[in-house]
Amino acid sequence: MPTQRYQLLLSYRGTRYHGWQQQPVLETYKGETPPAGVGIPTIQETLAGAIAAVVAHPVAVVGSSRTDAGVHAKGQVAHFDTNQTQIPPESLRRAVNHRLPPDILLREINCVPEGFDAITAAVNKRYQYFIWNAPDRNPFFPDLCWHRWQTLDLDAMKIAAAHFVGEHDFVSFARPGHGRQTTVRTVLSCAVSWRGPMIVFGIEGTGFLWNMVRIMVGTLVEVGLGRFMPEDIPRMLAAGTREAAGSTAPPQGLFLQWIKLAQVAEPT
Repeated sequence: MPTQRYQLLLSYRGTRYHGWQQQPVLETYKGETPPAGVGIPTIQETLAGAIAAVVAHPVAVVGSSRTDAGVHAKGQVAHFDTNQTQIPPESLRRAVNHRLPPDILLREINCVPEGFDAITAAVNKRYQYFIWNAPDRNPFFPDLCWHRWQTLDLDAMKIAAAHFVGEHDFVSFARPGHGRQTTVRTVLSCAVSWRGPMIVFGIEGTGFLWNMVRIMVGTLVEVGLGRFMPEDIPRMLAAGTREAAGSTAPPQGLFLQWIKLAQVAEPT
């Protein structure tokens, strides 16, 4: 049978997982020991296992974005190859979902040309971050938002957020050890809105560094608390050192909302 490449669109709740990227079991891992030949719980490992169970051969699943441990996704994009082309895409989607846990959903599956790559095809990405800004925490979804009981200055955060828009060197807003050759990134929009009692951050860009969105949010919260002024953001960007920026927001409030792809040609 010929090999076909498939593009996937999936959503997941990252609470139980150690991020997207497949990882081996190291001595430092304190969770339940996985079966032989299986790594620690990650989205990539779990998805690949479910697909392999349907197509009856191992698969390599490639994702557009390597979300961190505890981070969620509404619109992650991935691809894989299989020679089991006799399975209609919708039947394949349903069969994979049947084998996935309830916190991972394969929303769409489409045939794409063999040259399609989920990483290089990504043009823009948009992240959302949710803060539950109320005196009491919300007991129903504590793993889907960051609880901050203090009053936050929304207007100051909006002014500060606007300074992130444009092309800048974001090394001050990247976790050390990011491994990227260049730390220059373009942020297309950075908005802060009130959906009482939720504060929602929406950040769109052509690419992001390790922990970049979480550090941006953590810094904006410190602006909201009066620890920084909005005009401090350009100074932080110019400093070129992680110590210049604010704290890193925790992972549970972060969602990969969507990924915009370059035009994909129809498979021949």
